[in-house]
Amino acid sequence: MSSNDHVPVLLGPVLQGLEIKQDGCYVDGTFGRGGHSGEILKRLNSYGRLIGIDRDPDAIASAPKSLTDDPRFELIRGEIAQLKTFIGERNLCGEVDGLLFDLGVSSPQLDEAHRGFSFLRDGPLDMRMDPDTGASASDFIQHVEQKELIRVLRQFGEETYAVRIARAICDARVNSPITTTGQLAHLVKEAVPAKVRAQKKHPATKTFQAIRIAINGELEQLESVLKQSVDVMRKGGRLCVISFHSLEDRLVKRFMRDVSREPEQYRGMPSIPIEFQPQFKTVGKAIVATDEEVAANRRARSARLRIVERM
Repeated sequence: MSSNDHVPVLLGPVLQGLEIKQDGCYVDGTFGRGGHSGEILKRLNSYGRLIGIDRDPDAIASAPKSLTDDPRFELIRGEIAQLKTFIGERNLCGEVDGLLFDLGVSSPQLDEAHRGFSFLRDGPLDMRMDPDTGASASDFIQHVEQKELIRVLRQFGEETYAVRIARAICDARVNSPITTTGQLAHLVKEAVPAKVRAQKKHPATKTFQAIRIAINGELEQLESVLKQSVDVMRKGGRLCVISFHSLEDRLVKRFMRDVSREPEQYRGMPSIPIEFQPQFKTVGKAIVATDEEVAANRRARSARLRIVERM
């Protein structure tokens, strides 16, 4: 197990950013191992409410009893793109005081070889956030067309050597399926130039990221839930999003920028029709981890927190 288990990233800034009200209603849309949820719940009184959401069955099964036995807390297994459905079923649309999304892969997912997320631990090439649905990474690379694989590597991994890697994968799968993380990592390493293999960063990093994002629909999920946040949040409520790579952060930054200003044709006007007024306002600038936090938790090194408030 990793030393990073159960260490919530940017915990202090998240708690400060949410501006937690003791009797408020909060949603942790990426429950993980419950680090953020546990601290949020501590700050609620008997009238407060916290809902956790996660599509990973391991996260649901591993939830601490201190949370699941608490009547103020509810844990839902599902995708964040179902947010509005879940909140609507509980008659809470427009009543949520705070939303938190801690994106990407959790430390336990990376540490458990059988989940297939990490090239550092040889295991089945799976990578699904929910192993009960969708195609595994192995199935994906076995059947995807080479042109589409190149697109995935370029778009979701920002991989310079996408063509070389995709060609190597497609050539190898003709002889035998690529079924383990070790096989894929080795293929990528052999496909890239020697100068890339010599770098400190593992040459398969971007490939694993790209395939994981593709098979889990991570960016589509994120884009959907950001739009839904407008309808589920109460005025004055806070939306906090932690991202870990540029693709996520650009999407979050663009969304927060767009909903925090009026359409171009109304900018600078003294009176703006209510339907065109900004739906959120930004709260400060992007927050990154301190050197002390990064030293204690390496996962925090690329974390970036952005916050907006519902108008």
